[in-house]
Amino acid sequence: MNAVKLTPFGKKRRDKYLINSFLKNKKTICKVLNCFKAYDIRGKVPDELNEDLAYWIGQAYARHFAPKKIAIGHDIRLSGPALSQALAKGFMDAGVDVVDIGLCGTEEIYFASAHLEVDGGVIITASHNPAEYNGMKLVRQDAVPVSGDTGLKDIERLAAAKTKSISDNPGQYEQVNPRGQYVEHLLSYIDAAEQRPLKIVVNAGNGCAGAIIDLLESKLPFQFIKLQHEADGNFPNGVPNPLLPENRAITANAVIENNADLGIGWDGDFDRCFFFDETGRFIEGYYMVGLLAQAILGQSPGEKIIHDPRLTWNTIDQVTKAGGQPVMSKTGHAFIKERMRLENAAYGGEMSAHHYFRDFSYCDSGMIPWLLVCDLLRSKEKTLSALVNKQMDAYPVSGEINRTVQDPEQTIQLIEKEFGAGGQKDYTDGLSVEFPDYRFNLRKSNTEPVIRLNVESRADQKLMEEKTKELLDRIENTGYAVSST
Repeated sequence: MNAVKLTPFGKKRRDKYLINSFLKNKKTICKVLNCFKAYDIRGKVPDELNEDLAYWIGQAYARHFAPKKIAIGHDIRLSGPALSQALAKGFMDAGVDVVDIGLCGTEEIYFASAHLEVDGGVIITASHNPAEYNGMKLVRQDAVPVSGDTGLKDIERLAAAKTKSISDNPGQYEQVNPRGQYVEHLLSYIDAAEQRPLKIVVNAGNGCAGAIIDLLESKLPFQFIKLQHEADGNFPNGVPNPLLPENRAITANAVIENNADLGIGWDGDFDRCFFFDETGRFIEGYYMVGLLAQAILGQSPGEKIIHDPRLTWNTIDQVTKAGGQPVMSKTGHAFIKERMRLENAAYGGEMSAHHYFRDFSYCDSGMIPWLLVCDLLRSKEKTLSALVNKQMDAYPVSGEINRTVQDPEQTIQLIEKEFGAGGQKDYTDGLSVEFPDYRFNLRKSNTEPVIRLNVESRADQKLMEEKTKELLDRIENTGYAVSST
């Protein structure tokens, strides 16, 4: 490895050379750095992501964005601390000061990048991926996301080139714990003194959420029944992913057994939370978007609310009735955050249980949503089931269904030709076709040969199921289908 000291002009010329070299050797480099995705970094440890690459990612971020100080942290995965230290060394060798907040959730890095005197942040996490994986999510100052369109591809190229930048003034390292400030910020979304006593089942999935619940416990009149509460990167109860049906039973059963008011589950880095009503029923994330929009509009009337195109009717209905302005955006956190900033929207929600808040630097949080839901239970004096039942009946949904196909684009074109006649079409994200009594969205994955189908109807469960079956039957008999996933 050759060390180079760069002047600003030399840096620009060197980066151009490295990028050109990358393009000439793209096949080889992409094979090495296949952990770089559209919005973040994820891969198996150590084959696809390891300490050596973590070092070069730190160097590459420093070269591309030239920060003076950066915040870093890691979730509960066992490979996290070593990757974190390697990343820190890459930054410090390049002259960047490092603020290490240690074991944390993704949103704690978002908070740190906006509230500490830093120029960006990196969280080492693989969220709900299997135990052998790890990854990184990168942001700039004020938690502005770094994705493929905003610097991640450049960081990949620079990291692959492995040209070392050594500063005459190495960066300094310090450990900081901003959780006190973070918890106070969470509590600012509700009036803690006005909350009514609730019994809540909380399942951290042995991820990072448990520590935050412990800090909030003394400040709220809630009784928490804690499941899989201790952080453990060995995943003794499986990977924390409440979207998997097999992971829901323990929370649902605990709600019933304890006569609890609701249940909450998180993924490993707790940037998403999932709800169970007082009967133990799992509530699809789609219906929570409309509910949280109500909560935000109750505090800030007339605001814009961002939603994704996969399922829309319930959200539009709830936002409009609450006096808000629904705005549709392409799916994905980078697109949602960008549109929220453009529109100055107060809240954005996706059916995948990502919920974004303007006052949280337009970022997604797994803690703010459940606090707002508890406040709604108080203000409405209703159970969670009573708050969502009518909407679930009014807009039944298929849930997202994936199919592996050889040619996603051709499959979508065929479905449009055969099912789109007479419908109102929209191409914000894939293909959406709307009829008076049902609508569907069909979109392709960014990372694999998979198409994703969502269907909803107006108060007609049978129609929704019939149309879902028709669409799936045709997808599976296009000649492009491979298998179900």
